[in-house]
Amino acid sequence: MPYDFKKEQRSLYHPGKRPALIDVPTMNYIAVRGQGDPNQPDSEYKRSIQDLYSVAYTIKMSKKGSHHIPGYFDFVVPPLEGFWWQDGDQGIDFTRKDRFHFVSCIRMPDFVDRATFNWAVQTASTKKQLDLTNVEFLTLDEGRCAQIMHVGTYDEEAATIARLTDFVTQNDLQPDYSATRRHHEIYLSDPRRTKPENCKTVIRIPVR
Repeated sequence: MPYDFKKEQRSLYHPGKRPALIDVPTMNYIAVRGQGDPNQPDSEYKRSIQDLYSVAYTIKMSKKGSHHIPGYFDFVVPPLEGFWWQDGDQGIDFTRKDRFHFVSCIRMPDFVDRATFNWAVQTASTKKQLDLTNVEFLTLDEGRCAQIMHVGTYDEEAATIARLTDFVTQNDLQPDYSATRRHHEIYLSDPRRTKPENCKTVIRIPVR
């Protein structure tokens, strides 16, 4: 059976509806940076998703080709994730989506190193005739965070984030945003196949 991060590492992908603290380990991602309203038809965000999945599935399906990746094991491609921020703001203002900056990303197994990443980008670029120069290999160490499961539309996240922030304050902690520690979301539901009110999103914020 392919390794499924969501099932094998449930604490990272299935928090409860009540806030909780978690220590997030260092992980490798493929990532694309961008900005602007993610809901616009031709947004940088929507284009980033296509690019990320092109590279992710090139790595996953390498088992059917002639290229051997050291340490490879079959895996379920992990869910799409996003790190979000707005210039000059500590939190997120959902009424100003045009001000969003983001790092859109997909987690990769530990066997994916920079050499494997470079091979996958070159291979996907050639086969799919895509410009994937914007995709990068990213290693992140989030450390101590607070997280919660949000069920509902993305525009309804503000209330859930407020609960999470209140939890952080009540535990004598505070949000710890920086250039490397951002508001983090993990999208467990496919909005094309799930009713908006049933979409599940992990919301995570860095704390100290």
